[in-house]
Amino acid sequence: MERYFAFKENNTTYKKESIAGLTTFLSMAYILFVNPMVLGDAGMDKGAVFTATALAAALGTLIMGIIAKYPIALAPGMGLNAFFAYSVVLVMGIPWQTALAGVFMSGIIFIFITLFKIRETIINAIPQDLKFAAASGIGLFIAFIGLKNAGIIAENKATLVSLGDLTKGPALLAIFGFVVTILMMVRNVRGGIFYGMVLTAIAGISFGLIDAPTKIVGAIPSLEPTFGQAFSHFDQIFTVKMMIVVLTFFIVDFFDTAGTLMAVASQAGIMKDNKLPRAGKALLADSSAIAVGAALGTSSTTAYIESASGVAAGGRTGFTSVVTGGLFLLALFFSPLLVVVTPSVTAPALIIVGVLMVSVLRKIEWEKLEIAVPAFLTLIAMPLTYSIATGIALGFVMYPVTMTVKGRVKEVHPIMWVLFLIFISYFVFLVE
Repeated sequence: MERYFAFKENNTTYKKESIAGLTTFLSMAYILFVNPMVLGDAGMDKGAVFTATALAAALGTLIMGIIAKYPIALAPGMGLNAFFAYSVVLVMGIPWQTALAGVFMSGIIFIFITLFKIRETIINAIPQDLKFAAASGIGLFIAFIGLKNAGIIAENKATLVSLGDLTKGPALLAIFGFVVTILMMVRNVRGGIFYGMVLTAIAGISFGLIDAPTKIVGAIPSLEPTFGQAFSHFDQIFTVKMMIVVLTFFIVDFFDTAGTLMAVASQAGIMKDNKLPRAGKALLADSSAIAVGAALGTSSTTAYIESASGVAAGGRTGFTSVVTGGLFLLALFFSPLLVVVTPSVTAPALIIVGVLMVSVLRKIEWEKLEIAVPAFLTLIAMPLTYSIATGIALGFVMYPVTMTVKGRVKEVHPIMWVLFLIFISYFVFLVE
């Protein structure tokens, strides 16, 4: 085992790797409870989604650790699950079964372009500023959902939205959770988001806002409500609307995974001459996890930036991921705790993840209007239209236009013009 994971070459030990694996798990364990809540809003069975989330995270992380040998964990992604539930199912009216088929198709496309080594070409075609804007827009969208679910933001006929009633129990509980979580994160407490959810749930139970669980450990929830639904509705994805959905799944996960892999690999000292060793295996692990997750019954699985916490704790090899994957399997027996994870408990996690995602805004060239305008449209449209797809579409349509008018048309990659035409059709045929 030590030779396989090259402990000596990476100056690490079983103890270091195990602590790192536990740290990564605690940093991202919140997804086990947030994902069922988000996908549950789309009409999916929360117990089945919990099991699918844990299995997809475990399998994807184990593949990443054993095959690619990276200390990087995978799980259904925040932002991708929000797009799945709130944009695709609730706004576009697509059945969740068909949406799962779309996720599965995006996974197949990922596997294809990974095997034929064309992923890098697509990454380079899309300007960095639009990638940053998309990530930030998704962050705003996620935070908006958290604020709305907690009742901190409420509907207002005169102004569309306004401040909610902060004297109500759910809103107060969410505010408490947010403050507690932020205090821990400012103090660099590893797993702060997870611990924040735990403390919020305890507070909710103590004040009678949440029903206490009857038990902590229980039987693993059945996958039957979601397992294989992607295949039974696969024939329904060959429409213009679903192709746009698949493309959006593809684009969002594409940059999320690429950015995470590069960031965590750099922190771990894995990068060699600005290149990622075993990149093909790492990308194939991610691609396979998407398809497997969709088959089980969850939205797109992706690499988690929270893996950086494990690297900071000393993780340097794939054994870190093996430990994290094993803990996700162990977590399958804790499904009874789902009953205490209310919108007020998950809201702080959604808001804080939004804060972390918006941080890349500083990297956008705001002083150049030809870049600032499409970036801003991408950023602002996601929360205001309640659609990640619309935000991406606006940015990808406007960018070639502003660059052409500025006289920088040669800097626009041909792939961007293809995406321009695709998203024009999105507005013509899909937006009502």
